[in-house]
Amino acid sequence: MNILDLKNNIIKNLEENQVFIVGIDGLGGAGKSTVSEELCKLFKDENYRVTVLHIDDFIHPKSVRYNENYEEWECYYNLQWRYDYFMNDVIMPIKNNGYFCGEIELYDKDNDKYYFSKTDISSGGIVIVEGIFLQRRELEGIFDYMIFMDVTEEVRLSRVLKRDGYIGDEQQIRKKYENRYFPAEHKYTAQCSPVERADYVING
Repeated sequence: MNILDLKNNIIKNLEENQVFIVGIDGLGGAGKSTVSEELCKLFKDENYRVTVLHIDDFIHPKSVRYNENYEEWECYYNLQWRYDYFMNDVIMPIKNNGYFCGEIELYDKDNDKYYFSKTDISSGGIVIVEGIFLQRRELEGIFDYMIFMDVTEEVRLSRVLKRDGYIGDEQQIRKKYENRYFPAEHKYTAQCSPVERADYVING
């Protein structure tokens, strides 16, 4: 992958006076946050106005997303995200008005509650949305350019074993991914074909 080529591909598709929404999709441990940060810096270096949104900031509280009436992977796939809020209160105002100026309700994972963040997205700016499952039906039609990071499960697991110490030791991390994350990811790839639908695929 050449991050400069990716940046230039996006720039070629920008439309004057319209907010351009870029999705960086990928499964757990693919490196989405790293690429979003690199892209953001490159755009800012060329004086583009950029806002990065993380889909993990738009999730339900633990009481919703850990529902014991469902299997763990079903909770993750079906109960994790506040898609309605994200679409109706954030994305649609951007699409309808060509800008956004107001407060966005974000999730504070340390305290399991929400807080408001002042956000100003100006006309002609770029919004980068990074996160998992961005090509689901619930988010269909909101992205102007979609990137998918195609990284093998083996490589991603090796990364999260080093990264996700908040879950516990290596055995606990493996168990959570095997029971909650990986089965939901398998459903997503089978149901949504993210590699085939993306505008740009980053391999490895």
